[in-house]
Amino acid sequence: MSQAPEQHATQLPRVLIVDDSRMVRASLIKQIRANFEVREEADGEAGWQTLLLDPTIEVVISDIGMPRLDGYGLLERIRTSRLARIHDLPVIIISGEDEEEARVRAKEAGATDFISKGTPTVELLARLEALVKLAQTRRDLEKSREQLVRNYHGDVSVMAIEIDHYADLSARYGHHVAQLIHRKMSKLLSAKVRKEDTVAHLAEGQFAIISPSADLDACGAFALRLRRAIETIVMTYKEERIRISLTIGLATAGGDAHMTLESLIALAVQRVQDGKLMGGNTVVSDSGEVTPENVGRFSRLAVSVDHALTQLRTGQTDEVRRRVRELVGTMMPLLEFIDAEFRTGMPLALLAERANLINIERTEIGNPIRTHL
Repeated sequence: MSQAPEQHATQLPRVLIVDDSRMVRASLIKQIRANFEVREEADGEAGWQTLLLDPTIEVVISDIGMPRLDGYGLLERIRTSRLARIHDLPVIIISGEDEEEARVRAKEAGATDFISKGTPTVELLARLEALVKLAQTRRDLEKSREQLVRNYHGDVSVMAIEIDHYADLSARYGHHVAQLIHRKMSKLLSAKVRKEDTVAHLAEGQFAIISPSADLDACGAFALRLRRAIETIVMTYKEERIRISLTIGLATAGGDAHMTLESLIALAVQRVQDGKLMGGNTVVSDSGEVTPENVGRFSRLAVSVDHALTQLRTGQTDEVRRRVRELVGTMMPLLEFIDAEFRTGMPLALLAERANLINIERTEIGNPIRTHL
């Protein structure tokens, strides 16, 4: 008896493209087919039926103007669906540069991101990969909650990050300039986070960082450093200087096995809104505004000792080396106690002196950075 051919251990993520233009569908497929499996439909009704029947779809790309069921109608069905796999799907809307009103309406209806029909391949792939990674993280967290708690002691935190006055930037300089700022911000975040963190695009000008094994104080300290770093960056466009600021909302599971990632993200986004009401350019957690004075002892410690030990066991010595000073400061009371108990004569004063010589504020930028858009 012949055997079925063996499937690949890993399959490409599947994207559904819904657009009544065959040329647009063909163009998008050509751009992404090396990295994604693609299903295509010519109208919203057909797209909806495909979503009901195909549980492997991870991202939807939809046009707005289509026969039978337009993009707004499809988006409404997705966001009101009682099926979690459909309700939570990332949806990218295809829009023109001059369709600001349509973009606002789609965003209010729950669109995750927007692209134009001329979006470069590199940018399109980057956005899709970020959304797929977010979707996969959601599934992993929901399906493997017990394993997550064992691995990370229940510490899963989310930072929602929004570029202040992003809509005003788009209106003043043009949507293409706002998108360039969005991309630069995305690259900066990806360079700052740990390997185990996930950077995701929630919407234009809005991001999320999902951090396993990081508590709220650690995230607050990182958020403050990130906000200070952004304040030093000056971008120029047609000889005009552009500065941006960030409002950041923090949320953590705190070991709660019933807290879903979707709830964490929603909570962090709500705290961004609270920060905007405070005037923006701020960090907000469950206890209100986070400042250098109230962030707690983790303002000097970006990771826990347990996490540092895990990194050492897995060979991530460079990550630990970057935080040696904070770790010494955190462990010093314990080392002093051990020294007193066993009278070992450990050179703790020398250790403290050497640790203070290590420059760990890598996110601090002394002079403004100028970058051209």
